Amino acid sequence: MTLVSIPANPVPEDVVTGTIKTPDGAELRFARWAPPAGRKGTVCVFTGRGEQIEKYFETVRDLRDRGFAVAMIDWRGQGHSSRRLRDPRKGYVRDFSDFEVDVETFVQQVVLPDCPPPHFALAHSMGGAVMLRIAHAGKRWFDRMVLSAPMIDLPGHRTGLAARTLLRVLRLAGQGGRYVPGGNSDLVGVSSFVNNPLTSDPVRYARNAAILEEDPTLGIASPTVAWADTAFSAMRGFRASDYPSQIRQPILMLAASSDTVVSTPAIEEFAYHLRAGSHLVIAGAKHEILQEQDRYRAQFWAAFDAFVPGTSDSPRLAARKTHVEFRTSQRQCDLVHIHRFRAELPMRQALVVGARWIRGRNGCYRKRYFARV
Repeated sequence: MTLVSIPANPVPEDVVTGTIKTPDGAELRFARWAPPAGRKGTVCVFTGRGEQIEKYFETVRDLRDRGFAVAMIDWRGQGHSSRRLRDPRKGYVRDFSDFEVDVETFVQQVVLPDCPPPHFALAHSMGGAVMLRIAHAGKRWFDRMVLSAPMIDLPGHRTGLAARTLLRVLRLAGQGGRYVPGGNSDLVGVSSFVNNPLTSDPVRYARNAAILEEDPTLGIASPTVAWADTAFSAMRGFRASDYPSQIRQPILMLAASSDTVVSTPAIEEFAYHLRAGSHLVIAGAKHEILQEQDRYRAQFWAAFDAFVPGTSDSPRLAARKTHVEFRTSQRQCDLVHIHRFRAELPMRQALVVGARWIRGRNGCYRKRYFARV
């Protein structure tokens, strides 16, 4: 199965594409790229809701510049993977555990046979929520996970009792396949750039919209009642006080201070209780950090390079001198130190770290660290 290429977003070279089939019959599109000569290790990229492989071509190049092989899938129900409903624009999934089946099938049929170890996961938003569930289940397919704005909770009271009850009643009434109240068939990511909640970068936003204009079948519209119901159930599970402490997987979480799609405070609180976790809040960034302006993306990659082994010695990154150190001991996820780094573009300035004290739900105070440009 081919990838969609446009002049503003060409397919990275040396790609292998195809489809795999899950035990429950879903067909998933995958793509993988070999690492540069003499290098080992694979980063598996897991997208957010409504996204597709093509949106992450720039990220694929960034990872290959760091010496990694890259592998990706389209989740069931989006991209060019199979859709369950007659209307393909409806974002539908029966249960969030179906996404875990997608990951296991991908690992068994693509990653383990064809991608060099060690294996790392890089996941965004909904993909981050799936990775947390996998880590909580004790499945150690990945040495480390880097989660960009993981969907741990939504801002405000959007996942409150009233919303959960309404969705459950609608689903029990057989309305799981309809759009959520207020939803519609407009594709996600093609509306006006003004006041969009995803990114402050107009060029990258236009590029991503152009992908969907080239092939609208890659996109989806508003979520269905079934998707929202199972997503809310997953996020409710994350609220359990002992959920993060039961995860043994080394995890780095990166949140955006201007995120209005997922809850940044929920990410910070969750990360604080991880046994082997770290987190960083990037001040000024919106939800899609990897689709953001270079000054925000530079901070993301600085943290990634410090957390994921094997990136600092990549020849293509030799001039960047990027170092970030984290404490990862039990119940401690404070960012310790960030050195100044040499930016690739003149507009990037030295990274500045600030902190303030925040009271956690256990009554103890901790420092919240954040970055500014």
